[in-house]
Amino acid sequence: MTDKTARWPRQLPYIIASEACERFSFYGMRNILTPFLMTALLLSVPEQFRAGEAKDIFHSFVIGVYFFPLLGGYLADKFLGKYRTILYLSILYCIGHAFLAVFETNKEGFYAGLFLIALGSGGIKPLVSAFMGDQFDQSNKHLARKAFDWFYFTINFGSFFASLSMPLVLKHYGAAWAFGLPGALMALATLFFWLGRSRYVHVAPEPDNPHSFLQVAKTALLSKQAGHADKGLYLACAGVALALFSLSQTPNLGFVAAFCLALVFIIGFGGGGAALQLERARGIHPDEAVDGVRVVLRVLVLFALVTPFWSLFDQKASTWVLQANLMSRPEWFEPAMMQALNPLLVMILIPFNNFVLYPLLERSGLKITALRRMGAGIAFSGFAWIVAGSLQVWLDNGHIVSILWQMLPYALLTFGEVLVSATGLEFAYSQAPATMKGIITAFWQLSVTVGNLWVLLANNSIRSESVLSHVDSTGLSQTAFLMYFFAGFALVAAAVFALYARRYQLVDNYRAAG
Repeated sequence: MTDKTARWPRQLPYIIASEACERFSFYGMRNILTPFLMTALLLSVPEQFRAGEAKDIFHSFVIGVYFFPLLGGYLADKFLGKYRTILYLSILYCIGHAFLAVFETNKEGFYAGLFLIALGSGGIKPLVSAFMGDQFDQSNKHLARKAFDWFYFTINFGSFFASLSMPLVLKHYGAAWAFGLPGALMALATLFFWLGRSRYVHVAPEPDNPHSFLQVAKTALLSKQAGHADKGLYLACAGVALALFSLSQTPNLGFVAAFCLALVFIIGFGGGGAALQLERARGIHPDEAVDGVRVVLRVLVLFALVTPFWSLFDQKASTWVLQANLMSRPEWFEPAMMQALNPLLVMILIPFNNFVLYPLLERSGLKITALRRMGAGIAFSGFAWIVAGSLQVWLDNGHIVSILWQMLPYALLTFGEVLVSATGLEFAYSQAPATMKGIITAFWQLSVTVGNLWVLLANNSIRSESVLSHVDSTGLSQTAFLMYFFAGFALVAAAVFALYARRYQLVDNYRAAG
């Protein structure tokens, strides 16, 4: 039963204001990164290879952004706590923005800035949403879903103005201003977050927890059981072998793709092996720790099935921008500005879904669960890319296509984003045991890294002669072929997600009231 006397945490405005500024800074630089690379930093690259190089750099950067949540989650859970980790990494984040503004013509300095932004932005990603979740308890947890929706609304509020303004700043005032202004917003975000320091609920880290996720998984893999084969350990060892093989392919795949693929093998096979032998940890670790690890492992399967969504979603800032360059548009309109449509639609769709669509569907007898929303969102991303691929075929056949046509795939993709991303933040927090909230939210962010890994691998594969020969036989261009490929990838993932979600049992891991 809903407690109508429950109150909103008074400290939320500091977190939400900080997030709005941080998102302006991040999307302000992220959404102009591909155009800047194409028109300035990569001019020494032959023109026929420049678009591919720009996409590789962009998606490598995004991989970094969503890989470093593992580091941030570890530091917060083990040593610093969420507040101090967010504050310290935000300072590095500000320094990274300064590097972009200062080293606009220096590749080494510019890439160092991208690394610092990936470290700072990625490191705080799993923590800000989890830190906001810490401000709620059992007495007002029913307000948390609305808070996470508003949290996501502010993200897109900042993103909208950044996407609309920064391409014009880049065009008319140059890279120093275009990258410097987002840096100033990041400094403001850090200030807002610091101002709320005395009001926050602080959940202390547990540096010596012998029953952490990794400790329980390690016990499960290494413990022996008489009369039983160590199938889980063998599976984990197979993952290590595949990871080593992946690293040996660094000359072909590039370091970022090879390293991330190795990480996928270790997490996937290691997690699967731990699940097979998890009961061996019972008695050595408390039942609640073992059960908590089982919950995390089951959630990771869902996260793995979300990765195709991120493959499609993040290409709106690379593949779709390059497509927009080929479309007819007003002279004053920069192709990268189309990305402003995404956050604008999010700000419209979140209240529409909560106040119109979901109540209407509930009254029709359809229960709108978090997992149903996420599965439908993955499917809608696939539909968006079918439309984008059709527009590309139109362009490839020599037709003049207005940039307004991109509004349709943006609308479908954004509807999918609202169903997946806003829902996933709260879902990840609610399912995580108290001692594992930072790491499970980090795994949610890592799903974005894996999604961008699929993009790098697909781009790498399309360059091989055998794949090129197959693409040519379809009569499609490489770009159109990849668009349809990713559409099919997402639709298959949505179907598998729906099947798995039907058997998933939800848990409630909000902290107790008081």
